[in-house]
Amino acid sequence: MKEVSKKFLQFIDIMKKLRSPEGCPWDKEQDMDSLKSYVVEEAYEVIEAIDRNSPHEVKEELGDLLLQIVFLSELADEKGLFNIDDVLTSIIEKMIRRHPHVFGDKDFKTSKEVLDHWSEIKKNEGKDSALHGGPKNLPSLIQAHRLTEKASRVGFDWRSLAGVMKKLEEEMEEFRATLKSKDKEKTEKEVGDLLFTIVNVSRHL
Repeated sequence: MKEVSKKFLQFIDIMKKLRSPEGCPWDKEQDMDSLKSYVVEEAYEVIEAIDRNSPHEVKEELGDLLLQIVFLSELADEKGLFNIDDVLTSIIEKMIRRHPHVFGDKDFKTSKEVLDHWSEIKKNEGKDSALHGGPKNLPSLIQAHRLTEKASRVGFDWRSLAGVMKKLEEEMEEFRATLKSKDKEKTEKEVGDLLFTIVNVSRHL
């Protein structure tokens, strides 16, 4: 672990050097907004490497993703907002807080029990909605899937696939009726309802 710590500190020093007056012109020009697309891109490249079942590529892509985390932390540090140590402290505290069955006195034996208590944990963090926490800029279909997953955990869900299929038929009828009205705004809304219901069909399958 000492070797890992040494390398991590070396990595932070490299990032600081790149941002210094003697550093790289491109790195010195970057800000948080300019790095947003790279964070998303690197995350997708990690996923692609996992899908290819290539440990070497996963290792490489995780390094690229880590670069974005350290880079953003360095930008924040330069403005006196927070630093990489604060980032680590925050996630350490969160991991301990969200696993009371491992680090506390709770006794959860199954993943279902963990998920059942998840909303209570989030509420204690000041997040009063079971749907809180999903990033608004997720791709729409992924966001819909995540929202319905969270709703299901607190009991807001169809009991079976048959119930979702019935809802899909209802939405299709509403869509057909709207098409006849030639109301573009209503049609757009009904297409959204259809897609949202199809996401639920996929989730149940």
